[in-house]
Amino acid sequence: MKREAWFCDGNGKLEAPGRRAVVLAAAGAAVGWLGARSAWAQAAFGESKGDPPLLVVVFLRGGADGLNVVVPYADEDYYRFRPSLGIARPGDRRVGVGQPALDLDGFFGLNPALAPLLPEYKEGRMAVVQAVGSRDTTRSHFEAMSAMERGARDSSSGDQGGWLARYLNATEDGSAPLRAVSFSSVAPESLGGATHALTVESLDRYSLDAGSEVGGLLERMYAQGDDLMTRAGRETLSLLKALAKADPQGARPEGGASYPDSPLGRAFRQVAFVARQGLGLEVACLESMGWDSHVAQGRTEGWLTELLADLGGSVAAFLTDMGREAARTTVVVMSEFGRRIEENAGFGTDHGSGGAMLVLGAGVTGGRVYGRWPGLAASFKREPGDLLVTTDYRDVLSEVVASRLRPVETGRVFPGHLAAPVGLMAGRS
Repeated sequence: MKREAWFCDGNGKLEAPGRRAVVLAAAGAAVGWLGARSAWAQAAFGESKGDPPLLVVVFLRGGADGLNVVVPYADEDYYRFRPSLGIARPGDRRVGVGQPALDLDGFFGLNPALAPLLPEYKEGRMAVVQAVGSRDTTRSHFEAMSAMERGARDSSSGDQGGWLARYLNATEDGSAPLRAVSFSSVAPESLGGATHALTVESLDRYSLDAGSEVGGLLERMYAQGDDLMTRAGRETLSLLKALAKADPQGARPEGGASYPDSPLGRAFRQVAFVARQGLGLEVACLESMGWDSHVAQGRTEGWLTELLADLGGSVAAFLTDMGREAARTTVVVMSEFGRRIEENAGFGTDHGSGGAMLVLGAGVTGGRVYGRWPGLAASFKREPGDLLVTTDYRDVLSEVVASRLRPVETGRVFPGHLAAPVGLMAGRS
């Protein structure tokens, strides 16, 4: 069983992607072809008008344990609820407790596996938001992810289409060849309905397919005809050959950046490559799978630690690789929900509510942990023992959109939501 393909539902049962994923895959394929037609065709004729601010959204799929990502070590109840999983206080070098948390502000600490990101925090380029999330209570990964990617309050509310798609469509002016790209097997729901968006698993795989036996078959298939889909296919295949010559695999990262050899590391590396091609890239969507840590989660070794090390190494390498381009780049890391406060009998954690978000890069007023801390004991009284959500995730995203992207009313991106100030982003320059 591949953990990338399965999640547990709110009752602990395995939940396969099912019909929604199939529908999303079909929609993603259509968006990929139509977006490719416009993006790659314009790129061939050099129609880009420069490099706008870039937003990279990383979705940790599976419900990342925010309490062990951003550790509330000064809340005494943390160790009472997590005797086996609690990350040690900063400076605690006792044998058997694992690596201690990296102090952030005297109350919270960063998981030691995220050490590559600590300089970003100390230098004011990374902000942390704790006890953040949506109001979805289904405890279903797919429902909670859908709510967030649609920019909705919960799974039963909100408009169809993605929040990023609404931003892209509201600010479309036809000047940028490729405004959005997703490195994933299926287009994320956040880009659902977007134009000028491309979904690929890998640029290398995408370009190599064009010269394969399948590529030859597609060339013959789209050789004649003048309808929209045929022209899209013909133009895309033609430009894949040019992409192969650009050699994204051979492009060396700048500044001595070293990416983890992982799907996330490779995706970040390819974002940096595309961002330098002058295509007007504004939005990149990435995902990391496997955060559903019901069993054997580990303290500072094991499943969660490996995922966090991959995340920290990938983001740090990307910001280094971007070099001067980092001044226009903002990274948001989010997950569909956090985990419950108390560890379970399987030395893991179950689906909860409040989690943590990370915001890094340009425009960030960092070096702080944002959000009102509700206290673990007070939160636990709310059945079934969740961390209370005190900051709506849309408030965080609204500030990022308002301060970093093209001017747009955030109400058009998150319909029906009146954003409350968080303060983690500087005003628009």
